[in-house]
Amino acid sequence: MTVPPSDADDRFQMDMPARILENLTVNVSHAFYRAGYYGWNAPEEKPSFNRLYYLTEGEGAVTLDGIRYEPHAGQLFIMPAGTVQTRFTSPDNPYSRYFCHFDAKIGDWPLFQSGSPFHTANVAEPARIEALFREMIEQSDHPSPFAVLRIKACLLQLLAYYLEQGGHKAFMDRFMEGSEHGKLAQVLEYIDTRLHEPLEVEMLAELVHLHPNYFIPYFKKQLGTTPMSYVQRKRIELARRLLTATNIEISTIAERVGMEPSHFSRTFKKATGVSPSTYRNSTR
Repeated sequence: MTVPPSDADDRFQMDMPARILENLTVNVSHAFYRAGYYGWNAPEEKPSFNRLYYLTEGEGAVTLDGIRYEPHAGQLFIMPAGTVQTRFTSPDNPYSRYFCHFDAKIGDWPLFQSGSPFHTANVAEPARIEALFREMIEQSDHPSPFAVLRIKACLLQLLAYYLEQGGHKAFMDRFMEGSEHGKLAQVLEYIDTRLHEPLEVEMLAELVHLHPNYFIPYFKKQLGTTPMSYVQRKRIELARRLLTATNIEISTIAERVGMEPSHFSRTFKKATGVSPSTYRNSTR
């Protein structure tokens, strides 16, 4: 008999955007600071990478797929990959800007894509944003052994700030409007709310009306892992949070993540390198 979720478990439930964003991967190919007229004006191009800009001075415009926008100093904005783009700035009052070229994907899905609404975010903490860009530039120009981690960390903070400050709370809802996005969202929500129950590939595949033989590669293509590996990862994540934040008996935690206590102890130790009791003690 499994124990259904309690209020303690509910504290750790994520909304759908958070579930999706857990699987976000990013990569930065270039980071720069440019002041002045040179290098901004460009004819139509259709890059395969995203551009993230922070404008510090000047005036000008961009067009995306034929629509003109006029971002101003003190704003962040993104020019998505796959859009037809032009850039213009005045020779008399040119833009000064930090920017980077990046990729951001959830599985095989680009987070920012052609056809997405153009957004700007007003920056209330310019020193913080400039420091993140400078860190990316420094690590790109003079890489440390862990430069790639530092650069990705900076980009993730900038993207979070952009989405939060820009008032783009509906961004992920729009992202998931596509039929494929919606299918996967349905499966992830089902998993997240039923970790205490037996979960089999067949029942997950049935949610999206796919044969298990097609569902497994479909899921792996989108999230980079198999359905049952994802289920186990989510169970261990919930167990770790319950061990850290509550005094619930370990046997009860095992049942709340859908495992027999002995199986839970073996699985938890294999995933974390320590037993559940040792893990709990190390956090107190």
